[in-house]
Amino acid sequence: MIRIKKIDHVAVCVADIDESLAKYKSVFGLVAKEREVVASQKTEAVLLPIGDSNIELISPRGNEGLAKFLEKRGPGIHHIAVEVEGIEDALAFLKGLGVPLIDEAPRKGARGHKVAFVHPKATGGVLVELVEPDADPGKQHETA
Repeated sequence: MIRIKKIDHVAVCVADIDESLAKYKSVFGLVAKEREVVASQKTEAVLLPIGDSNIELISPRGNEGLAKFLEKRGPGIHHIAVEVEGIEDALAFLKGLGVPLIDEAPRKGARGHKVAFVHPKATGGVLVELVEPDADPGKQHETA
């Protein structure tokens, strides 16, 4: 069983984060909470809080998958992230069901959280990210 707690964020892939931040601020009044370069993912990410969730603007900083996404589709929704309790158990459960996974084990993502992606084949074409918050949010997380 998977224990989903909430939608953590909806990620929007953009070429220029600063330009996109200005648009989200002028249109919706949203202000960036956190901004970081995640070296291991080769991405830059900015969180725009909305209640208990976020819009996450992501841009490639060497990430070929995101660069191809932009080239092929242009800016737009890239994935939906759901917060789970016990990401390792969730992945084992999904693997046991035969669900196609991009990540069979979690890796470190933005904000130091554990993350893993479910293949879009499993969800009818939507890339879904499983997120488990860092157990110690006060510690330094990876940025470049």
